[in-house]
Amino acid sequence: MTARQPILVLGAGSWGTALALVLAQNGNDVWLWSRHTEHVKQMLVAKQNAQFLPNYYFPDALQPISNLEESVSQVNNIVVVVPSHGFREVLNKIAPHITARACVCWATKGLENNTGLLLHQVAEQELGTGRQLGVLSGPSFATEVVAGLPTAVTVASNSAQYAQELVKLFHNRNFRLYTSTDFIGVQLGGAVKNIMAIAAGIADGLGFGANTRAALITRGLTEIVRFGTALGGQRETFMGLAGLGDLVLTCTDNQSRNRRFGYALAQGCNTSQAQTKIGQVVEGVQATFEVSRLARQLEIDMPIVEQVNNVLQGVCTPKDAVQALLSRQPKAETL
Repeated sequence: MTARQPILVLGAGSWGTALALVLAQNGNDVWLWSRHTEHVKQMLVAKQNAQFLPNYYFPDALQPISNLEESVSQVNNIVVVVPSHGFREVLNKIAPHITARACVCWATKGLENNTGLLLHQVAEQELGTGRQLGVLSGPSFATEVVAGLPTAVTVASNSAQYAQELVKLFHNRNFRLYTSTDFIGVQLGGAVKNIMAIAAGIADGLGFGANTRAALITRGLTEIVRFGTALGGQRETFMGLAGLGDLVLTCTDNQSRNRRFGYALAQGCNTSQAQTKIGQVVEGVQATFEVSRLARQLEIDMPIVEQVNNVLQGVCTPKDAVQALLSRQPKAETL
């Protein structure tokens, strides 16, 4: 790609906007696409994303856009940051217009609704095999990234060359990237940790303390490793930024939508009320359904995921779910 060829960021939520700002601050021209024309107009006038990331102003290099088809045909680097339930739809829309040389990275966390497919499998189905693909994941809140607070994340790809290209595009003094060859593990760590964050929110909402939270994170990591390795991820990945790092972040800080969602459930909200209270997509809800279903199919023991699923399905109350976990038979601490 030429030095000034725009990078196209698809998805103008808080995280998509934060990554677009990082890319622009690193000297790249960036197009930030939103599906909502009115949202684009608002960003153009205000020079910021007042809806999702207020008070962080856009440099001249960052241009909000609404024409998806035309912009896709003009770029060779695409970063997808839409919710997992819209991932296939967006790729399907760009597929007829994407250039043969274009590389696609995503910072979306989750599995596809109803199929349980990893997002690289969706990308291969929609964009064809042989294309360079990458995923960016790790412990990162959008507001802290744009505030310039030190952040470290992981990037994995089916191409070592493309992984290094992504490092060059995103890396700066405050936003550090580590590379990984574990394409599957990095994706799974980012998906399953959201379920554990819901569980952590439930525990905190019920008034349990730091002991409970620490135990839940530790045993949650056990379930992530068990599930992730069964699907082809590498054990070491889940001990790194895309696994343990992201798990600790999302289970312990109130900036986590999934944690706040679980807290709302414990305070008496139903699933719909809790979703409304958060006001943005809570990726862990659908991830719970998909991971729970896959775990049953593959006969993987995931008691925390199972109990979160029971709460979301209305099978039991949050308090009953915790009691069910505590009443399990004693066992050796193993992964």
